[in-house]
Amino acid sequence: MTAGHPPPLGPVVALAGVLAGVAYTLAAGRLRRRGDGWPRRRDGAFGTGVALLLWGWCGPLAGGPFTEHSARHLLVGMAAPVLLVLARPLTLTLRTLPPGGPRRALLSVAHSRTAGWLLLPPLAAALHIGGAWALYGTGLMSVTHHHPPLDVLVHLHMVAAGLLFGFAVCQLDPVRRRRSLPLRAGTLLLAGAAHAVLAKGLYAAGPPGTAFTADDLHTGAQLMYYGGDAVELLLAAALAAQWYAATGRRHARGPARGGHGAGLPVQRPQA
Repeated sequence: MTAGHPPPLGPVVALAGVLAGVAYTLAAGRLRRRGDGWPRRRDGAFGTGVALLLWGWCGPLAGGPFTEHSARHLLVGMAAPVLLVLARPLTLTLRTLPPGGPRRALLSVAHSRTAGWLLLPPLAAALHIGGAWALYGTGLMSVTHHHPPLDVLVHLHMVAAGLLFGFAVCQLDPVRRRRSLPLRAGTLLLAGAAHAVLAKGLYAAGPPGTAFTADDLHTGAQLMYYGGDAVELLLAAALAAQWYAATGRRHARGPARGGHGAGLPVQRPQA
């Protein structure tokens, strides 16, 4: 990522973001018009995710060069991808596509062996956090400052890796194999620890080949540390909601299997 100013291809990214937002809104409206439920909070999550992505990629940000860079890293690679994942775009697409070739093709990709491996939480975490360590632990950040095409590729990697990590941890959309909650929660915990260690290291010393002032470096590292915590808490809340729902379903099914509660009506948890 280039420190101190927005990366290249801002207009292209802005157009793609606007088109994605319009497509999501139209698809959600189509579901509601035909009587299907689609919570409006998902519309809000998707719209906010797109807005944060565009702000992080295209907009000017306050602070020194490294602080600005840290804010872009947080918005583009962490906050925006998590909100987009929570909006469940794959589920929306599958529910709006008519039966036929495009829907079958999309399902085949989602259920493919390759997707199953990519969505393995430890692998997704390695691609996500490992990319950040490679950027800040080597001279890559300094090189991107002088090579705009590489800067774009690094940004695209951050977005893609952030989306992949969010999909792997949350697993809200239909995928090949749903991993256990303990595996996903443990992966999130370790990834958060690795990100925190990276931010603390940057507080002490900047990336190789760069020269930032101490105040700028400290502010940017703190932003990365506490902002990363906030995003990881959002993911943890999504996992907690899944655990709560699964526990409620097990308790609701329990009386029907026999025992003192057999034959009594089952009380379903409220949505």
